[in-house]
Amino acid sequence: MPGRRFTSPADFNEQFTDWLTKANARVVRTIKAAPADLVDADRAAMLALPPIPLHLGWGNKIRLGRDYYVRLDTNDYSVDPTVIGRMVDVAADLDRVRVRCEGRVVAEHPRVWARGTTITDPVHVETAAWLRKQYQQPRAVGTIGAGDDLARDLSDYDCAFGLLSDDEGAS
Repeated sequence: MPGRRFTSPADFNEQFTDWLTKANARVVRTIKAAPADLVDADRAAMLALPPIPLHLGWGNKIRLGRDYYVRLDTNDYSVDPTVIGRMVDVAADLDRVRVRCEGRVVAEHPRVWARGTTITDPVHVETAAWLRKQYQQPRAVGTIGAGDDLARDLSDYDCAFGLLSDDEGAS
């Protein structure tokens, strides 16, 4: 809607309602009546809604990248970094953005209607820092006991390659 500014969905609905009140009271030349006068006839001609609930909102399934953010419209929402590399379900309605991994909610944020915004949960940043620190620390491959000696007698190799007999290597 060129020339109009909206601060939220509620603001849009309020402005739209004001406009509809005026527009629906005008007589439309093609139908030779005001739309507000024809509402009762239209409702009488409508079918009933289906018995199953309608799916409302937006949903997508994606693999969570290393930056642990999901994009909805032009905004980025942080997700628990422990699920990096796994498939997550992103669901949004007019008020909330929820991200689930295997049925467990791993992020929930209020929906932001501004454009190009990054929404970050401080807990997700702390978790990412902890995971990064754990990844950078060297891990022990195996434990060496106090009695283990890593130096081997070279005559053992000579015996293994047949250069010395076992009797000669034992001396």
